[in-house]
Amino acid sequence: MDKLKRVLSGNESPDEESGIMSQLDQATTLSWSTRLKGFLACFIVGILLSFLGSFALFLQRGLPVFAVFYTLGNLTSILSTCFLMGPVNQVKKMFASNRYIATILVIVSFVLTLVAAIVLKKALLALLFIIIQSLSMTWYSLSYIPYARDAVRKTVMTCVV
Repeated sequence: MDKLKRVLSGNESPDEESGIMSQLDQATTLSWSTRLKGFLACFIVGILLSFLGSFALFLQRGLPVFAVFYTLGNLTSILSTCFLMGPVNQVKKMFASNRYIATILVIVSFVLTLVAAIVLKKALLALLFIIIQSLSMTWYSLSYIPYARDAVRKTVMTCVV
């Protein structure tokens, strides 16, 4: 029946042109409601991870645990948007000309935070990278709002000068 619909609508293509990538794309296409549920689930898990990390601050040597949970929460929150637009489209948008520097800074701050917290076990260094991570995530997020970066730049310049 689907083949008949494609023929009648003029979308018929020979089976030779229908490659494995096309078949894989058709097999893994999610409905909008499924995409929204996946996004919300991942986003909420990301927020919970960051929130749970906050409780670790009250434990002895809790700053490294906080750094790990906070970073995993931010990473999960960013990955949640893959459900909305798809992973390939998400990566294309992340590395677009107007936000590739912010994306690289976010990824580097994730890695440096985890290295400082897990490998080096330096709490103050991890805290510094958490601050950098927060600022870079904010700058990255502002890149999706038209003219938001310019407004922040002007506001900061007005406050500094």
